[in-house]
Amino acid sequence: MDDTGYTFESEFDKRYGLLTRKLIRLISEDSRAPILELSNVLGVSRRTVRERLIRAEKDLGIKYTAEFNENALNLTNPHLILAKFTNKPDWDEVSRILSSSYVPQLAVVMKGKYDLLIYANAVTSAEYVYWDKSTQIKLSKYGVSWHPSDVAHKQLGYFPLRNELIDRLEMDPKRKEMLKLINSNARITFSDISKRIGMHFNTVAYNFNKLMASGKVKRFTIAISPPKDLTIISLFSKYILSDGFEDDAGRIRKVYTTSGTDYPLISRYLMCAQLVGSYDFFNMGIFDSYDVAFKQAILQYKDIMKRHKAHVEYGCVERVILGALPLRSIDTKGEYNIIKWTVHQ
Repeated sequence: MDDTGYTFESEFDKRYGLLTRKLIRLISEDSRAPILELSNVLGVSRRTVRERLIRAEKDLGIKYTAEFNENALNLTNPHLILAKFTNKPDWDEVSRILSSSYVPQLAVVMKGKYDLLIYANAVTSAEYVYWDKSTQIKLSKYGVSWHPSDVAHKQLGYFPLRNELIDRLEMDPKRKEMLKLINSNARITFSDISKRIGMHFNTVAYNFNKLMASGKVKRFTIAISPPKDLTIISLFSKYILSDGFEDDAGRIRKVYTTSGTDYPLISRYLMCAQLVGSYDFFNMGIFDSYDVAFKQAILQYKDIMKRHKAHVEYGCVERVILGALPLRSIDTKGEYNIIKWTVHQ
């Protein structure tokens, strides 16, 4: 037990050997890493790496993709929206409504205090506002209650972008096509890119390096399909700033970076962001069961933030109806070390 008083150890993580967990961590941090490089880092044969990758791809539904720097792409309108319906919606129709626009990047059906979670971004603020208002009108027959928040800062995790949004970017058409191909399959070879977009191999390499130098791609990573026997819980919080807030925020950060398993496949965090608007804070985590999720996510957070009168809305993921949910294994302590924070003992 750590000095926060909380522990987290997943039975799901224990099903997979250390070698597999290390391999998934490596491709989470660089999904374009060659088999030979992975073999050298792990100290096993290339054949073993290929076999473990194939098995992991099948068991976990791995998709090789990219984490983009949305600011570098001039996508400066990120929002998280919670929706609640008084009438049971036709989810197929909701999916069609959302997919008809490039603005929503992720839409997840939830069970709990809200029914739908949406991550959205747009090329301009005017386009975002138009989408926001028109979507509420289209969903009004279901009695929708709509609560948007600006994503001020993503502390952990990422939101995959749809190719429909990338297609709207103002940039060289060939480089745009490269981004879309990498987004769909980050392990695509330069030879395949060359064939797909009709560009010479050397020119592909040149433009690829230019894209990387521009900072538009943060890293090549993976997304994992939500395992059916696990619980993914999402928390939104509104609180009142008071004395001791920084100390308590530091305790929460420490909780999120604590795990009982080396190289965990799942953790109490998938995504974590500071918000402005309807809510102040967002967190999503994955757990072995609902009981564990409730204790390790909701009750912990409420306990730590009780003197700041935190109001919490939460729900469990039922299914994804648009986009991809970015589950992956990364070094949470390494990610959080980028952010300066202090806890007074």
